[in-house]
Amino acid sequence: MKRTHQQPTTRTLADLYRAIDRRTVVTITYRDEHGDETVRSIEPYDIRTTRSGRIQVRAMCRLRAEARDFYLDRITAYTLHRTAFVLDRPEATTAAGHVIVARSAQQLIARELGRDYLPARRITRDQTDLAA
Repeated sequence: MKRTHQQPTTRTLADLYRAIDRRTVVTITYRDEHGDETVRSIEPYDIRTTRSGRIQVRAMCRLRAEARDFYLDRITAYTLHRTAFVLDRPEATTAAGHVIVARSAQQLIARELGRDYLPARRITRDQTDLAA
């Protein structure tokens, strides 16, 4: 078991990305917002940064058998396994519920950049208070 406070965050992220690439299970010790710790086996499929700057691990939780979000700073320890994924993860969808299909690497990159960098509200030309 690897303790996250005893290693740099980049090492933890590298291990989680390796699990995603290999499609292998990770067992984590997770501290929730109330300070309670639980041990869960997860099947990670995405790592993203939230608007507030926190790192979020999206994974299928084997305890609940559904998609869950785990914050990296709340993972206190983890173990990498060789066990393969068994749960089906949900399809990526838009806010309207339509399935997102990326037909090329460029479309996938554009989608990810758009999700992370597009403004939360529509900006018009007459809004000069937002000009840099």
